[in-house]
Amino acid sequence: MKLKGEKQSSANNEGSKGKMTLILAMVTLISAFGSSFQYGYNVSVINSPAPYMQDFYNQTYYNRTGVPMDSSFQTLLWSLTVSMYPLGGFFGSLIVWPLVNNCGRKGTLLISNLLSITAAILMGTSELAKTYEVIIFSRVIMGIFAGLASNVVPMFLGEMSPRNLRGAIGIVPQLFISIGILIAQILGLNIILGNAKGWPVLLALTGIPSLIQLLILPFFPESPRYLLIQKGNEEQARRALQKLRGRDDVDDEIQEMRQEDRSEKEEGQFTVLSLCTFRGLRWQLISIIVMMMGQQLSGVNGVFYYADRIFLSAGVDENSVQYVTVSIGAINVIMTLLAVFIVESLGRRILLLAGFGFCCVSCAVLTLALNLQTTVSWMSYLSIVCVIVYIIGHAIGASPIPFVMITEMFLQSSRPAAFMVGGSVHWLSNFTVGLVFLYMEAGLGPYSFLIFCAICLATIVYIFFIVPETKNKTFMEINRIMAKRNKVEIQEDKEELKDFQAVPGLHMCFWRAFLCDWGKQQN
Repeated sequence: MKLKGEKQSSANNEGSKGKMTLILAMVTLISAFGSSFQYGYNVSVINSPAPYMQDFYNQTYYNRTGVPMDSSFQTLLWSLTVSMYPLGGFFGSLIVWPLVNNCGRKGTLLISNLLSITAAILMGTSELAKTYEVIIFSRVIMGIFAGLASNVVPMFLGEMSPRNLRGAIGIVPQLFISIGILIAQILGLNIILGNAKGWPVLLALTGIPSLIQLLILPFFPESPRYLLIQKGNEEQARRALQKLRGRDDVDDEIQEMRQEDRSEKEEGQFTVLSLCTFRGLRWQLISIIVMMMGQQLSGVNGVFYYADRIFLSAGVDENSVQYVTVSIGAINVIMTLLAVFIVESLGRRILLLAGFGFCCVSCAVLTLALNLQTTVSWMSYLSIVCVIVYIIGHAIGASPIPFVMITEMFLQSSRPAAFMVGGSVHWLSNFTVGLVFLYMEAGLGPYSFLIFCAICLATIVYIFFIVPETKNKTFMEINRIMAKRNKVEIQEDKEELKDFQAVPGLHMCFWRAFLCDWGKQQN
């Protein structure tokens, strides 16, 4: 019992010592700017210059064939331009597991930068080459890059963060996604690059953050958990941890990693198939699927992809729509920044419930406001307020927290497979909304937001009853909490998760370890 008390004291000591060092801050900013920023940038970058890009598609087709492009074919090409990005993101999520296990977290980010730089060059030269096919192809490449970045950056930062800062640092990637959206909206203004001459430059700028990351990130350490648990190199892991923490005494965290490593060696590395069939992680897996589906199917990218249409239908003057959209992007950044500072005090559950709650209520009221705006003049302003409240809700909880939860609810052996599943659900849901929202709007009109409202409500109910609070807990402590729901047993003395029904001979291993530990304590 004394040994267990020492472990608990050690873990608490580690949590109190964690602080934001210069190295940790730099690697966080460089990783988020070089990867997450571009996810957001490319979500929004084609929104403002869309009319000029479609004119380029039509003119190119006319130069080739001598006849104007049919409107239905032009709609198809533009739908592909929009939807190939999230589809590429899905493909990128599918290769997360093999890349992060073989190349490491940092190595995967560096490899993915090559995709972004290639796509930026192709999109920037597409007008000179007189080919719109290259733009569509490049959107797929950028999607693959974003699929990797959206999964690897939270994993990378979550594994190197002290537990008392893990939530705040875990939201930084989402903050840079929001900043990317805002920068794309600002640069996409007609007076800057959102015009007939500037759109190729606007598309090509996405390569600059990748180039910066490719040059700087190699000088920063790899994930200590990857080095110790997966590569088996404790000396490199210790050096990396000392750099990140700014002190020599990192024994507490090394001990926690060793403890997790012992558990990992008995469980082995998880593939997606083994993750989906392992009883000991059943509710963790269901939880990330529900949260990721809720995050995207709540309609956030329907708002961003077609923000101009929403404001025009709400009665905003056509010349002012771009500036209103930029203002919404700024609110998104401010509220995500707020989430960075409050997540460690309020916790994950509160932000998830509040975020989805705001989204649910705003979707319901937005449906009413859009239906009545032709008869009640001030309803158009209420519509804009609803969109703002929706963005606030998504920014503080629904957008950033699910990726933090994937990092926290899984151990090292299952985390890459979990990100692969969560990322795939994220991007498939993203693709579905981007492809279907216009048809929903055409068929249901304002009532399409009631579907998003129902999805938000269902997600709230699930989170309230199933998802635990993970604030300031070690990965092993979180697994012990989830073990009760999964109805699996835990060896308290070694703090390892065990599925006694799934693994043959495990009862004998337990008693052997128990007698051994009891004998040591008697001596």
